[in-house]
This record gives sequence, C-alpha cells and structure tokens, in this order.
Amino acid sequence: MNEEAVSKALEVWSLQSLFDAAILAGILATGLAMVQPYYQAVEKHLTLRVSIELWRVSSVVVVDVLLAFAVVIGYLVLNPDIMSDIKVAVPFCPVATILFAVALILRLFHGGHEVGSKNYFRSLYLMLAGSLVAMLGFTLVMEAAGHEYLARHDSPFWLYIKTHLRSNADPYGIDLSHNTFLVCFPALLAVLAWGAWSGWRKVYVSSKAPKQ
Repeated sequence: MNEEAVSKALEVWSLQSLFDAAILAGILATGLAMVQPYYQAVEKHLTLRVSIELWRVSSVVVVDVLLAFAVVIGYLVLNPDIMSDIKVAVPFCPVATILFAVALILRLFHGGHEVGSKNYFRSLYLMLAGSLVAMLGFTLVMEAAGHEYLARHDSPFWLYIKTHLRSNADPYGIDLSHNTFLVCFPALLAVLAWGAWSGWRKVYVSSKAPKQ
C-alpha cells in the first residue's frame, strides 16, 4: 500500500469516526436536555451557593456544547466529496443536522434554555426528532447487516438499504447524496444565517442598552 492510499484511508477513518461521534453527541444532548427532574434532585443535595450555580450552568452548557459539536461535524460532512468517501445515511443524517441546528439556535438566542417556555419545548421536540432520524440512519443504514449476514441470509431489504441509502454506494447512493446535498445544504445555510442574525441582533441590542 503506497503513501497516498494510507493517507486517504486515514482521512476516511478520521472523518467517519468524527461523524459517528457527532451522531452520538446529538443523541446524548437530547437525553441530557430531557432529565431536568434529575438535575433538580441532584441540586437539592448541594449546599454551597457557588456549587449550585455551577451545577445549573454546567447542566445547560454541556447540552449546548454537544449540540454545537453535532452541528459543526454535520456541516463538515455535508459536502459531495466527503459523503462519497464515508458512510452517511442519506437523507437521514443531513436532516438530523438541520433539526439539531434549529434546536441549538432556539436554545442560544430565543429563550430555549428556560425550562417550561414554548421555545424550550420546541427545541426539545426538534432534538427528539433529530435523534430519532439519526438513530434510524445510523442503525438501519450506516450499520446495516454486513456481508457475513447477507452471505447466509438473502435479504432484499438490507441489500436495498446498503446499495441505495448509503452516501458512498455507487451509483444510487452517490446520486441520492448529491440530491440530498442540493436540498439540505441551502437549508442548513439558511438556518445558520438565521442564527447569525439572531446573535448579531442580541449583541446590537445589548450594546445600545443604557450602561449601569
């Protein structure tokens, strides 16, 4: 194996590992966002005011960091070249990235951190939908039944999944991944533009507020 082949294999392995971790991060963020009663139960055992504040902040920030990681890696993977190199469940994973991005923006800029608010529940529903879509894509498409199983059990279902819904399956998967890119990439850009506008507006309003 020459140096170029080794370099390409390392690149594919690194991207695939990052993307798999991003899927798990999105699912973990959803779970952590749902367990508010657990946070409140643990908080009752804290005595110092500082420890309580740190606990409250960390329970929010960890979810946002995990969501941001899922969105950034999802954006990194959402391009025709990378999708043709690694296993991406299309259109499942790109759609999940968009859902996670909307949820993150609601949390960061539109009051989605406030437990019980409308945007809190909206962001949670989006995260649940994104996690479900990502799980279906990861389990049923990216990690579909392998050659060992298909060699012993003829399955039109698994064969169709592996040859049509994986982004690196030639030719059907590559065609579908390109069409998915043409739809999902502009949608993700629109969501990120909305997030940038929301962030800029908050900074602008804050800068115009009277100084104490």
